[in-house]
Amino acid sequence: MNDEVRAKVDTRLHEKHMTRADLARALGKTPQEISRALNGGPRGGSVPPLWAAILEALDLRLTVETGREVQVGERDL
Repeated sequence: MNDEVRAKVDTRLHEKHMTRADLARALGKTPQEISRALNGGPRGGSVPPLWAAILEALDLRLTVETGREVQVGERDL
C-alpha cells in the first residue's frame, strides 16, 4: 500500500477511537503485523506484484472509502 492509503487508515482509526492494538485484536493479528503494514516497511502490506503491474498497465489506482455504517433498525434490502 502507499503512504496515502496508510494515512487514511490511521485517520479512520482515530475517528473510531481505536488504536493499532485494538485493530490487531479485532483482526486476530499481532500488533507487530499491524505496525509493519501501517509503517510501510518491508513486508508492510504491499500490493502483490502482479496486481501492481495490472493496475499500472491499465492506469488504475486503489482508493479507500469509508463504508456505509448501518443504523439500528436499518437493514439491507
